[in-house]
Amino acid sequence: MALVTMKELLTQAARENRGFGAFSVGSMEMVRGAVRAAEELRTPIILQIAEVRLPDSPLELMGPMMVQAAKEASVNIAVHLDHGLTMETVKKALELGFTSVMFDGSRLPFEENISSTRHVAEMAAAYGATVEAELGLVGGSEDGKTDHGIRCTDPEDAEIFCRETGVDALAVAIGNAHGDYPVAPHLAFDVLEEIHKRVDIPLVLHGGSGITDRDFQRAISLGIRKVNIATASFKALTKKAEEYMQQGENHNFFDLNRAMTQGTYENVKRHIEVFNTPY
Repeated sequence: MALVTMKELLTQAARENRGFGAFSVGSMEMVRGAVRAAEELRTPIILQIAEVRLPDSPLELMGPMMVQAAKEASVNIAVHLDHGLTMETVKKALELGFTSVMFDGSRLPFEENISSTRHVAEMAAAYGATVEAELGLVGGSEDGKTDHGIRCTDPEDAEIFCRETGVDALAVAIGNAHGDYPVAPHLAFDVLEEIHKRVDIPLVLHGGSGITDRDFQRAISLGIRKVNIATASFKALTKKAEEYMQQGENHNFFDLNRAMTQGTYENVKRHIEVFNTPY
């Protein structure tokens, strides 16, 4: 198939009333595992990397690998910058061939979030790329180092924000959080339903790792078209690596590589199967 824009996938998702998985990656093993699962299940996915991960997984190395993997895949794949924090990083991702970028201005004052996001939308338009933004506060952070609390997205603000910025997708806060949940979160589906009524663009659910399968499916039925999975994949990879290292004494890099790829593959496959199941 092909490297595609995220807008193409989300338009398909809206047409079919489904949600596609957006899987964070940080290494070659994760890219290969995610693509393998998508190809096996013949389901498009989004490969993404968050800006906070770039000190360990440099964009200039990860980006070309992600883009090339998408180009060679047998299913459609979009390549996305998740939680871009600076204009410089957003521009670099676009120059590397990312077909989608997110600018996270959720902690900025409302009007400043609008103006900064509008600037990103104008920048991305020159590359034909999709733009995602966030409104409200999703708890935790992608690297687990900060937590600014949770503030549900206001449906009226969402309507104004989407109209003023021209974004293609909106990440909403409905009680979800990044990282590990002590217990499964109580999602505000009434808020999601109201946002879906007011906003005519695809909605995005961040902090997906740890949400129940049934809640994923319900959220998708109420307008969620992109579901982010990060922590669960990193943990699955680490677990497989630990299991491999506990087997015997004659370890080697290549078998470790295969174990890490397998861990990512299994987690991505499980989530795709959940997202493909109607509510």
